[in-house]
Amino acid sequence: MPTDVIMPQMGESITEGTITRWRSGVGDTVERDDPLFDIATDKVDTEVPAPLTGRLVEILVAEGATVEVNTIVGRIAAEGEPWPPEDTGTATSPAAAEEAPAAKAGEPPEPTPEDPPRRRRPRSSPLVRRMAREHGVDLAEVPGTGEGGRVSKQDMLDWLERREAEGRESPPPEPATPAEVPVELPSAPEPETPDRSEPAPAAPFAGDRVEPMSHMRRVISEHMVRSRRTSAHVTTVFEVDLSRVVAARTAAAARFERRTGVKLTLTPFFARAALEALADFPLLNASIAGEEIVFHRHVGLGIAVALADGLVVPVVDRADERNFAGLAREIHDLASRARSGGLTPDDLQGGTFTITNPGPWGALFGTPIIAQPQVAILGVGGVHQRPVVVEGDAIAVRSMVYLALSFDHRLIDGAVADQFMAALKRRLERWPEDEP
Repeated sequence: MPTDVIMPQMGESITEGTITRWRSGVGDTVERDDPLFDIATDKVDTEVPAPLTGRLVEILVAEGATVEVNTIVGRIAAEGEPWPPEDTGTATSPAAAEEAPAAKAGEPPEPTPEDPPRRRRPRSSPLVRRMAREHGVDLAEVPGTGEGGRVSKQDMLDWLERREAEGRESPPPEPATPAEVPVELPSAPEPETPDRSEPAPAAPFAGDRVEPMSHMRRVISEHMVRSRRTSAHVTTVFEVDLSRVVAARTAAAARFERRTGVKLTLTPFFARAALEALADFPLLNASIAGEEIVFHRHVGLGIAVALADGLVVPVVDRADERNFAGLAREIHDLASRARSGGLTPDDLQGGTFTITNPGPWGALFGTPIIAQPQVAILGVGGVHQRPVVVEGDAIAVRSMVYLALSFDHRLIDGAVADQFMAALKRRLERWPEDEP
């Protein structure tokens, strides 16, 4: 019997995955532990290796299809194992698998006309199901536009917006007084309400190239739109003299790399200063859960890493318990694995505060979008030498940087955000000469 190839579970909270590419076709020989197909989840994209050496005899889930974990997606016949046992044409292609899915053993028979149809919960992602719970929505009421009626994030957003619009446009009628006599009058038909659920798609011009978004790009898009809809974004910007940090880094760079094996960058300095400021202002390391505030015991420090086709935010777990060298090593390891495709879903979970650094590309500062369900994100601008006024009326050249904090005004007031930034500024501008 051939060996089943299943959709693996790539993390405790991952319940489904999308096959983005099959590395082999039906009939191809595959080697154990060689990449067999690529999958994408809400957390990470990764390769799935072949469980044994043999021949890929069936592909049951086509590229682009999303299935739950532990679903059989294909079959491999071991070396020397004949397939098919009889010439029944059982090997299938992705197109055939989509057009004629096989019935599963043990499934109940189709309801007869006398039997009332059962209410079936539509397929959706964990994110969509969480949105449904938060807004009190029955997913069966939401029309799904995905494959097999799957309810996507955009379907849910569209449905919520239409529900809100209908609530505004149809106020309850005022009760009539006893003296009033209802009179029916002919009325002109009401104009149709334009569909504001989504903007009209952009029409390509002659000669334009059109290609689908990658899975990572779609996930980023959904997360960014959801964050803007959820949090009341406000950004405050501080100018910081980084001269002492730059001097400390220059003096310790060679010694630090020999001792730790890691090149010393400025990121651990910003991370250490932010962790110390978070200890004094724990509200920025909290989350909102309904009408309650969750104060996180530890800091899961997200470090944004730019990739060729998007952005990921791996998390330094319990960053508040690490010393400077341990923090630098973990940041370096996560960034290296992010660029090489070696992250796991667990590396992207548990974030409570994030740092993003667009400065190396020349940005003075930015206004970053908060990573839900966090309530703040720190943006680091480029470090530039420029003349500034020091010690009253003297002018000197200093290494200056703009730091921008985007925060959720539902929970954090401007005064608290600015106090946090002032503490961060003091720590960086008074950096000890002998650290690290």
